[in-house]
Amino acid sequence: MVRRLFCVLLAPVVLLAAGPARIVSTSPSITEMLYAMGLGDRVAGVTTFCRYPPEAARKPKIGNYLQPNMEIITALRPDLVIAEVTGVRRAERFSVLGLRVLEVDDGTIAGIYDSISRIGEAAGAKAAADALNARIRASLEEVRRKTEKLPRRRVVFVVGRAPGRLAELVVAGKGSYLDEVMTLAGGKNIFGDTLAQYSKVSLEELLARNPEVIVDMGEMADTAGVTEQEKRAVVALWRRYPSLAAVQNGRVFAVASDVFVVPGPRVVDAAREFARMLHPEAGF
Repeated sequence: MVRRLFCVLLAPVVLLAAGPARIVSTSPSITEMLYAMGLGDRVAGVTTFCRYPPEAARKPKIGNYLQPNMEIITALRPDLVIAEVTGVRRAERFSVLGLRVLEVDDGTIAGIYDSISRIGEAAGAKAAADALNARIRASLEEVRRKTEKLPRRRVVFVVGRAPGRLAELVVAGKGSYLDEVMTLAGGKNIFGDTLAQYSKVSLEELLARNPEVIVDMGEMADTAGVTEQEKRAVVALWRRYPSLAAVQNGRVFAVASDVFVVPGPRVVDAAREFARMLHPEAGF
């Protein structure tokens, strides 16, 4: 009788320590954090944009990042819904349905660390979160250390433009996640003085600032299925302006990878890719 009572009293403690068993992620960055902490088996649902790691793509879909389907989410019976802080007050929508929700802000490198820590705490995986943050810090420090004494190469990252044309350009600007990672990897963002994190600029202004490195993801926001031929076509657009230092140096890069647009554990991959483009002599 005493043993049976002891087991009954102990059971809730064990359940609490294990953390939520069913977690819904509402963004690719959150999904990647959960898997990187070894919590993939607890993920009950993800967005249609969650493609990494590959096993995440096989999870039930809750809709897209901007419009999660509340009916589907409720049907998944999650113990925890994790959402990014946005201006559309999604957390209130989850709370009204009686769902436990955690909001995180991973729009900066510091925000990535904080998001991992908060997710780890909420999921009962603090040790895993601490270990992941330590690995990311060490890897980013290696990139910074290898590039800090090299010339700061002038770089622009094109995040959007008109298909097939160098028009309607949108670039990563001051305070953006991409600006932060490029700077860490030894670059100097030529549009690091903009008022907005992502700004529309003219081709004439870009030409006047004459970047030494151009990274163009403008036509490849949907990174799935982009071919090498399509990337070569993008590089050819910029070669029409041979006076550009980036063209003269052969440093125009057409990229189609989520590592550049998903702030999360793969920030390390993004930093290393930038270092390769900016400073191939650094040996990444």
